Amino acid sequence: MNNTLIMVKQKVIALVDCDSFFVSCEQKRNPEIKGKAVCVLSNNEGCVISRSKEAKKMGVRMGEPYFMAKKEHPKAIYITADHEYYTQVSHQVMNILKDFSPYVDIYSVDEAFVDLTGLTKLYKKNYKKLAIYLREKIKLEADIPVSIGVSSTKTLSKLASDKAKNLEEGVYIIGKLKIPAVLKNTKIEEIWGIGRRLTKRLKSYGILTAEELTQKSDKWLDSKIGIQGIEMRHELLGEMVSEVTNERKLPKSIQNTRAFGIFTSDFNFIKNELNRHIHTSCRKLRKYETKCMQIGVMLRTKDFKVYYAKKDLLQPLDFELEISDIAIKLLEQIYNPQILYRSTGVVLEKIGEQGSEQLSLYTDQEKYIKKEKLVKCFDKLEAKFGKNIIQTGFTKLKH
Repeated sequence: MNNTLIMVKQKVIALVDCDSFFVSCEQKRNPEIKGKAVCVLSNNEGCVISRSKEAKKMGVRMGEPYFMAKKEHPKAIYITADHEYYTQVSHQVMNILKDFSPYVDIYSVDEAFVDLTGLTKLYKKNYKKLAIYLREKIKLEADIPVSIGVSSTKTLSKLASDKAKNLEEGVYIIGKLKIPAVLKNTKIEEIWGIGRRLTKRLKSYGILTAEELTQKSDKWLDSKIGIQGIEMRHELLGEMVSEVTNERKLPKSIQNTRAFGIFTSDFNFIKNELNRHIHTSCRKLRKYETKCMQIGVMLRTKDFKVYYAKKDLLQPLDFELEISDIAIKLLEQIYNPQILYRSTGVVLEKIGEQGSEQLSLYTDQEKYIKKEKLVKCFDKLEAKFGKNIIQTGFTKLKH
């Protein structure tokens, strides 16, 4: 066997998963639609990306195109996604978790692993009551319903949270004695981290359940799947491989794109839309305290053909005005006035932490300091007055 694992000391891990998060955010904002069939749509009313329990019972399918859902289920309420607002609500939920436990590992906008180890003494509650208390706390303070799964590893707590969604109290615990029965009744495709391709491969080996996967040896799993298979086996057996840490995970790339809502070949219109995406992306760079070393620009035609150009940078950037100058030149390279376009977008890659860059000997220090102050001013204004209060590099359009 080529791969070996280092096991982590036994812990108690909870996965807190916000229920139908986008819908829950909309119901938080507008309590009148609580208890109703609500669907959140992707941008430009594309398809259903979140459903309330009532919408699920009605028969609305995840990913169903809006025009079909509206025709089949006209009584449902359809709302276009507001990801900026959902991010704000996510921060509120995650801050509650961080106040509750010293170790929180944010997995996505609506999920986080929380280390509960030892907190029973602090809160004077057993782990079941502790999870129920945390769930009630999030509902009271953030008005967001959550499901909580508790076990000894991330993989098992994820399975537990899936089961918790079907319980009225919203909490499920997989203790040591429950593990064998849970593994026996868990299909291989239900395991966290197993996608379609790996499911197909495992089934070709005759592995249909979590129990059957754990019955394979580390040596066999290493030869067939690699380290992922070994980690999965031990996590399913209740032996922690991946612990909950507060280490900040930097994004590998940041990209923003959105359909125009019309087909157009108007360069200034496209340029303005691109600048909106650049501004949003730069805000994310600064939020993570990062800068990028590569800029990419995408144009998608009416017929869905994609044109793309990118450029590596000599110095890392996080400022709209500087990134926009480069991005517009890339846009000019791939733009054709004879073609109708449906969307544009920006991709920022080769991301690293702020302060890790080495300034050139020829860098104008005074200009650099002024730029950093201007960037902070942008962010403060938007924090106070709202998104897009600042519009950089915009061209006035003809009417």
